[in-house]
Amino acid sequence: MTVKHIVFFSILLLLPQFGMAADSLSDYQLGSGDRIQIQVFDEADLSMEVRLSDAGTISYPFLGEIRVAGNTISQLEAQIVGGLMGDYLINPRVNVSVIEYRPFYVNGEVKDPGGFPYQPGLTLRKAITLAGGFTERASKTKINVLSEGAVEGKQRQIALDELLNPGDIVTVEQSFF
Repeated sequence: MTVKHIVFFSILLLLPQFGMAADSLSDYQLGSGDRIQIQVFDEADLSMEVRLSDAGTISYPFLGEIRVAGNTISQLEAQIVGGLMGDYLINPRVNVSVIEYRPFYVNGEVKDPGGFPYQPGLTLRKAITLAGGFTERASKTKINVLSEGAVEGKQRQIALDELLNPGDIVTVEQSFF
């Protein structure tokens, strides 16, 4: 086993400790507000950083307006490679990465409600801390999350140590006692 393999397997073992498992990183669907970096190796004029528009699109040289929202990073890479291959480049090598995730929101019985920048590994407990913590009237058990793409806008209750996703809207309900 080479040093390269040892480093690779070490990284795979550490990924779950940082909140998102390897599967969820590859399954992450891009959405409006995400900031991505597109690198086409040896083609500086085709490399860029861009934020997805409200419509979930980007404007890309030679390909025009591309619908990106809902795609995974690997799907977007394949889409760009397919568009550039043949007419412009013989064998384009494309790498796409998320530079900044879309924000998440916390409202209800927290001291400082609002939108906050998302970071991988964000739990509900960390999100509430970012929002200044619970108010005196907050329920620590009745906390709902509305995720993007939820069926009919259906909220779900989650525990404090569960992971949040970019674009989630957290509502901390009021306690009756």
